[in-house]
Amino acid sequence: MGQPVREYLLTLCVTVAVTYLLTGPVRKFAIAAGAMPEIRARDVHREPTPRLGGIAMFGGLCAGLLVADHLHNLNGVFELSNEPRALLSGAALIWLVGVLDDKFELDALIKLGAQMISAGVMVMQGLTILWIPVPWIGTVPLTQWQGNLLTVALVVITINAVNFVDGLDGLAAGMVCIAAAALFLYAYRIWFGYGIEAAAPATLFAAILMGMCLGFLPHNMHPARIFMGDSGSMLIGLVLAASAISITGQVDPDAMALFAGGERNATHAMLPVFIPLLLPLTIIAIPMADLILAIVRRTWNGQSPFAADRGHLHHRLLELGHSHSRAVLIMYFWSGLIAFGAVAYSVHSASMWIVLAIAALSALGLILLLLPRFTPRAPHWAEGLVPPRYRHAERAAAAAAEAAALETTGREPEFARPIAAGVSGVNGATAVGPRSRFPDRRKAESTR
Repeated sequence: MGQPVREYLLTLCVTVAVTYLLTGPVRKFAIAAGAMPEIRARDVHREPTPRLGGIAMFGGLCAGLLVADHLHNLNGVFELSNEPRALLSGAALIWLVGVLDDKFELDALIKLGAQMISAGVMVMQGLTILWIPVPWIGTVPLTQWQGNLLTVALVVITINAVNFVDGLDGLAAGMVCIAAAALFLYAYRIWFGYGIEAAAPATLFAAILMGMCLGFLPHNMHPARIFMGDSGSMLIGLVLAASAISITGQVDPDAMALFAGGERNATHAMLPVFIPLLLPLTIIAIPMADLILAIVRRTWNGQSPFAADRGHLHHRLLELGHSHSRAVLIMYFWSGLIAFGAVAYSVHSASMWIVLAIAALSALGLILLLLPRFTPRAPHWAEGLVPPRYRHAERAAAAAAEAAALETTGREPEFARPIAAGVSGVNGATAVGPRSRFPDRRKAESTR
């Protein structure tokens, strides 16, 4: 096969177009079908918003696979491997369960069982981990049961990690798109850099996954007109897991010919071999951290690990004072830094500049996280050019009014109470602060 750059681009564009064009009709269908759940205590949007966006994303997945199957260079992926059919089978099953959950709110254990069955469907058709590269040891072949169990575990963990992070407008789709872009670059390099055609399915899956997310994002950015729901979050989580499994457990590291002698003596020389094992973890590092923290937090509080709460990372960013859009962009930044940093390090592992660049960007990310803790002070000559809250006189007057109100009534004045960043009462999902600031929350939760 040649280098199908244009064919990958065509597949990506078709997937984006189909997903984007289907999302509008799907939104109308979701409203007509009543897939607009009442606002819950943990939600950050203020108005009921339709779900079922996963229907459009599944349409984009089918369109991408169909187009790739009819392209000259990409057709070989379907002829030489059964992985595309395995992915489509597992994706169809998890998507159907997600659609039912978006409409009828299935039990968490039912969804967990469906995730395991979907992973098992892919395993039975050959999409499984055959071996893993281990540092200082080399390539370790796995037995059939070991590979199957590891595959199912990775699929279930990835699906739930993506599902947990789907809490703000555009957050899950954007983070998975960034992860898919990093995975595409790595898999494409393995395919054509080392001539390993076993990496072709992962490259195709990553390209289609990017298209699914990019086509849905315009409808899902703040303020969102439609949510992907579990039908979308579990679907893209499964596709991401399938891509990682394909590049990790199907590509033989020995084929990269990086050994300079024995395996034990060539560990540093063959560092790119170990990146497939680490890359899936770096791609979902942020969702995985959120998943682990949520399980620990809920278990510590005596709750079920599947119980919903408002303690996720994106909720913490809103509590720090970040606006909805800024919180999403910060999560994008960290996801891109970890995923693309791992890819860059796999290409030039001996370059100190890459390590220094990652360290500098990490410091920048920490500064962005702490920005709400610092109140900017405009000089007197520039007070006319900035909003009133940054002016010395306005802040002094507000402080004096608040102190006077506290002395006379003992209560904080209404106009001086802090308002969570990004709060508005119009159109779609908005960020809210603690629930006590919105006494009508209980009313919003009542059934109609």
